[in-house]
Amino acid sequence: MKNGIYIVATPIGNLGDITPRAVQTLQEADVIACEDTRVAKKLFGLLGLSIRKEFIRLEDHNEAEQVQKLTAMAESGKSIALISDAGSPLISDPGYKLIRRCRQQKVSVFAVPGACALICALQLAGLPTNRFMFAGFVPPKDKARRDLFNELKTIDTTLVFYETANRLGKTLTAAAESFGEREAAVAREITKVYEECVNGSLTELAAYYESNPPRGEIVLMIAPPTEKQLTDMVSLLKASLAKSSVKTTVRELAEQYGFNKNELYEQALRLKDE
Repeated sequence: MKNGIYIVATPIGNLGDITPRAVQTLQEADVIACEDTRVAKKLFGLLGLSIRKEFIRLEDHNEAEQVQKLTAMAESGKSIALISDAGSPLISDPGYKLIRRCRQQKVSVFAVPGACALICALQLAGLPTNRFMFAGFVPPKDKARRDLFNELKTIDTTLVFYETANRLGKTLTAAAESFGEREAAVAREITKVYEECVNGSLTELAAYYESNPPRGEIVLMIAPPTEKQLTDMVSLLKASLAKSSVKTTVRELAEQYGFNKNELYEQALRLKDE
């Protein structure tokens, strides 16, 4: 096995989803870099793999400290498997700083693909997948959540978020206020016994989960804006540009309607050119 960092995807629920290559990599690697050594060792037990090797905790709080240690190990000839608690490492999980340092120091990096909640949720939801934007975890604080939604609401793509079960209700209510009655979907417990994907408007989903409190890992997906919603922005831009500069128009419409400034600016320049 070559020395370097192996980014290994692990199951998000169903143990059968791990690939033979991932199992072989975990078995042969000299070192396992993981979010939680207890979770990692439990996975090894379920897979029937020996835990007689070095396990190093790599999480958001200590990643900066562990990066140099792990890259030095790889440079000295060791093979290191990077795993998260579940799914594909780096996708809203630790590992970015480590891989960035490896690229800078010419340390070999290998991808061992597999399960990813983001991709599985999109496959289940029936929303447009030709273009999508993953926005990570929804901020827990009201203002930060509202600001993020207002920033993204005019982007013409399917939006994907991770959320916790206990905050889903608040998030759906806030999303309905920012995005209106757009179609959305909530996927949870993906690949597990109680896997569920529920579609509806944001208001309908908020009502559904108020009556049916969710459990498990949550993926929230929001469909792109409709033609009418995009047309409304263009109409407002045209009216404002008739009497104000591009800079003033963008600032005022962003403040009043919560439109994304970059989208407004690009559209405003197109209208000016026309």
